[in-house]
Amino acid sequence: MSIPGHSHTAAERFMRYVQIDTQSDPTSPSQPSTEKQKDLSRILVQELQQLGITDAELDEHGYVYATIPATTDKDVPVLCFCSHVDTAPDCSGAGVKPILHRAYDGSDIILPDDTSVVITTTEHPYLKERIGDDIITASGKTLLGADDKAGVAIIMDLAAHLVAHKEIKHGKIRILFTPDEEIGRGVAAVDMKKLDAHYGYTLDGGERGHLEGETFSADAATVTFNGISAHPGYAKGKMVHAIKVAGAFVDMLPKDEWCPEVTEGMQGFVHPVAIQGGLEQATVQFIVRDFDTAKLAEHEARLKGIAENAVGMFPGSSMTFVVKEQYRNMKEVLDTCPQVMDHAAAAYERAGISPQRMSIRGGTDGSRLSFMGLPCPNIFTGEMGIHSKQEYVSVQDMEKAVEILVHLARIWEEKA
Repeated sequence: MSIPGHSHTAAERFMRYVQIDTQSDPTSPSQPSTEKQKDLSRILVQELQQLGITDAELDEHGYVYATIPATTDKDVPVLCFCSHVDTAPDCSGAGVKPILHRAYDGSDIILPDDTSVVITTTEHPYLKERIGDDIITASGKTLLGADDKAGVAIIMDLAAHLVAHKEIKHGKIRILFTPDEEIGRGVAAVDMKKLDAHYGYTLDGGERGHLEGETFSADAATVTFNGISAHPGYAKGKMVHAIKVAGAFVDMLPKDEWCPEVTEGMQGFVHPVAIQGGLEQATVQFIVRDFDTAKLAEHEARLKGIAENAVGMFPGSSMTFVVKEQYRNMKEVLDTCPQVMDHAAAAYERAGISPQRMSIRGGTDGSRLSFMGLPCPNIFTGEMGIHSKQEYVSVQDMEKAVEILVHLARIWEEKA
């Protein structure tokens, strides 16, 4: 028990929440992309209302908004704690069967519904640090959904604790649960006026102690190649095959640098994520990532040059190159209000944890929220092995995150 006098509910909530299929769909134009995400959101609203949070609501876009009222007369900045309800399209989230492995002993975890799926400390070295913890996994057929239902459960546990302990001094706290984070549309329709918060924290990180205040900056690039159609029986000297142009282009991409397979740390990359087409037209879609926003344009110019070289190999072909902004490195915003990270670091220390300020080789809802006026770093939940059947989470990590949020709310009140 990480908070004296508090019976944690995070694990129990989590094991219920993951059984609800909330997978998002990148091919859907609707908001949210799948209606089934609201199945969990409706439950969350009901549970918040049962706690006594009377303004909890689910809007038509799939967002849950709720308020934990202030318990102080001080003018404290309004905080927002945010997590997403959807799970990744990469792996099935239907029929999740969570398994609680009490007092994990460090041995391989063989998942019963597919014994070929084994979670080992070799592949997951963080598990060595969690020996003795209670570990939750799926059963081998699905992902678990710790990303980010661990965050949802942590915030719900926090709400239960603060509502029950009004002697804890804190300012107004807003709760935001979002859909579609996994497909990059997590805050696309969030009502910032309704949210009405000054600073935020997403609960969507991994290892205990990690405090993430920097993400990639991200663009999407679409390269479309145009060929010339002709009857294949009479195509000599006439046909230009768009698929072959696209194939040549993909083959020209670097294989020993500039791609996710060989980059790490602060290195950026350019990554093809989809290819489709036919004789007359073929399209290759990319994600472009770098911590230095200015370098995105350099990556895109290089990619466009490779595409132009491919077109030059096939006389008569042509191409278009379109770039769309996705999100930006939240550090650019957080650097203007260092107290947001500093208060979080202080909360970690009060919980007996040395904060490790980290960079995310990806993005969070906080990336976009930061540029929408809500500076928003990311706090750990213990979610590991995400987007896979080997996903797992430590119950004690979730409980420690709840403790940190209690300290964080107190610190903002004390500093006001």
